[in-house]
Amino acid sequence: MVPITFLDRDRSILAFNERVLDWARRDDVPLLERLRFLCIVSSNLDEFFEVRAVSHLTAFEGSEQKGTCTAASFKAISGIAHDMVARQYALYNDELLPAFGRQGIRIVSHGERNALQRRWVRAYFERAVRPLLVPVGLDPSHPFPQVANKSLNFIVRLGGRDAFGRENEIAIVKVPRVLPRLIPMTHRGGGEGRLFLSLSSVIRAHLADLFPGRKVGEFSQFRVTRHSDLEVDEDDVKNLRTALRLGLEQRHYGQAVRLEVSAGCSEFLSGFLLTQFNLPALALYRVPGPVNLVRLTQLVDLVNDPQLLFPRHKPCYPRQLQPGQSFFERLQQGDVSIHQPFESFDGVLAFLREAVNDPKVLAIKQTIYRTGADSELMLLLREAVRRGKEVTVVVELKARFDEEANINWAEMLESIGAQVVYGVMGLKTHAKMLLVTRRQGRRLVRYAHLSTGNYNPGTARLYTDISYLTADPLLTSDIDHVFVHLASHSRLPKLNRLLLAPFQLHTRLLEKIDALAQAALRGKDTRIVVKTNALTDEDLILALVRAGQCGVRIDLIVRGACMLPAQVPGVTDNIRVRSVIGRFLEHSRVFYFRVEKDDTLYLSSADWMNRNMLRRVELAWPVTDPVLRQRLIDECLVAYLHDGRDAWDLQPNGSYARVKPTDPAQRHGAQAALMARYSASKLRER
Repeated sequence: MVPITFLDRDRSILAFNERVLDWARRDDVPLLERLRFLCIVSSNLDEFFEVRAVSHLTAFEGSEQKGTCTAASFKAISGIAHDMVARQYALYNDELLPAFGRQGIRIVSHGERNALQRRWVRAYFERAVRPLLVPVGLDPSHPFPQVANKSLNFIVRLGGRDAFGRENEIAIVKVPRVLPRLIPMTHRGGGEGRLFLSLSSVIRAHLADLFPGRKVGEFSQFRVTRHSDLEVDEDDVKNLRTALRLGLEQRHYGQAVRLEVSAGCSEFLSGFLLTQFNLPALALYRVPGPVNLVRLTQLVDLVNDPQLLFPRHKPCYPRQLQPGQSFFERLQQGDVSIHQPFESFDGVLAFLREAVNDPKVLAIKQTIYRTGADSELMLLLREAVRRGKEVTVVVELKARFDEEANINWAEMLESIGAQVVYGVMGLKTHAKMLLVTRRQGRRLVRYAHLSTGNYNPGTARLYTDISYLTADPLLTSDIDHVFVHLASHSRLPKLNRLLLAPFQLHTRLLEKIDALAQAALRGKDTRIVVKTNALTDEDLILALVRAGQCGVRIDLIVRGACMLPAQVPGVTDNIRVRSVIGRFLEHSRVFYFRVEKDDTLYLSSADWMNRNMLRRVELAWPVTDPVLRQRLIDECLVAYLHDGRDAWDLQPNGSYARVKPTDPAQRHGAQAALMARYSASKLRER
């Protein structure tokens, strides 16, 4: 095999955010949606620093080097991140704010306020803000306070002496999270149009009021990002839930990895903060605007002008289902797939609701990864327990940034008598499965739901995913074996249809790729198409490269990080990689393999990453119905390979180029086409 050089994973993650940022730059995107995409990029960058940056920073400081994390890698990703942040704020200040102004929507700064508005702001400050602020002057008995991850704060340099005659010059003002970051100004505040105030500008205008008798000199807002990937030593844990609760209390105060300050922050104050947080100069980000663009998402909800938003998308009820029809009767006729968010997640809720209300249903088993804090699905499980059904829930407590919600749901269900288990120590349970056991005559019949996504009605409206309902006895038997394995840790029998990580999923995928490579060498027509969120597993990448060099035609639709270099002459000529960034977050995982006319399609919860293959419980299952399989091929693969509007192709040098078809008729987006298809289907139903 001709050797390859892997692309850098973290640079690939940052490149993905460049593609998201492009949506904020596009003139054909409604104004509030452009702001939303800008905020999404900021949120993604926050998570990148919270999870990925600490190893690079540690290597830069000379403490420890891990794999590709070196001093040079920290400089490289810092350079990319600084450039991206600069372009974000340039877009915000130079394009979005003026565009909002033309719509009569303004975030009024202190310098722009007239006398009436300033009186209104002062009254608001005294009434709603000042009572919650406690400025802390620093001295030996008042050391630098604990500053929470991503919180808004001010640093102030004071002149004169304090009440005790001392010249302690530095003070910190921590801003509580409960305060809204954007405040609508009522008409009594004066001015025309829709006017808003940023909380930081309100506090900035009244800093002097917080330090009577002192002169406020230099000051700046600041925000520190901390390493927040919750780590628990599972070899030394007797109760994982308790250990995670303790860990959650410390998450907000992990190692500092990034410091954001106002663009005009003095060298003295920025240097003081860098010293306090033990950060190098490269970790300092000077921003000409609010230090937390993420919180500007509030403006989207506050304005809520339909003319400035995407046309409302209302998913249709799943095409293969009829409202009111029994799921148990329907699934005896064949499997059902639901393509979210084009079809509604309500079909999944209706399935569980029928199971809860049906007296013939004896048991319900479900995995929980991300459901959200307010979940109808969890309330249905509670009702199932109340009705006397056997309810078993496998809760993944370590779902990143959802740990607290999952712990709360686990405790609630356990308290009312549900059987709650936490999977396998050392492995995240990322598989999405729901199993219903029903008495039908003298038999017990199983019905199941599997998904490429989460059991979260909120994200089901925003993410593209496939829900799959089945009564296939071979598949449902496999699912039952997996539940027993997760609860009892007993050995798994040989599975009929499921591929399960960390056992055989990785191996079987490698075998399938290698089998196609051998078939291609024999002159067979071979094809691989994979849709996934990330491709970073080196073994799978090498297998794909070998297959491509043997003659297999390979298309990879990878939304985010991809370490496989595509279209490199003489190395990966047969492999194309494209990323589709649309209105909805691409999230479905679909794997297609074909030799001549013999094809196989799998749906999966797993990305092609080492952690998913070897350190998680993941599922992949085949779609055996040929009609259903063709529908999924058309909608999940073919549509995206022909996307001429929202697709980006990976270039041989590792960069991405947005697709620009020469024929205007080809300038369609896959998601827009699917929305139109399902809207037309809804109209036909009427």
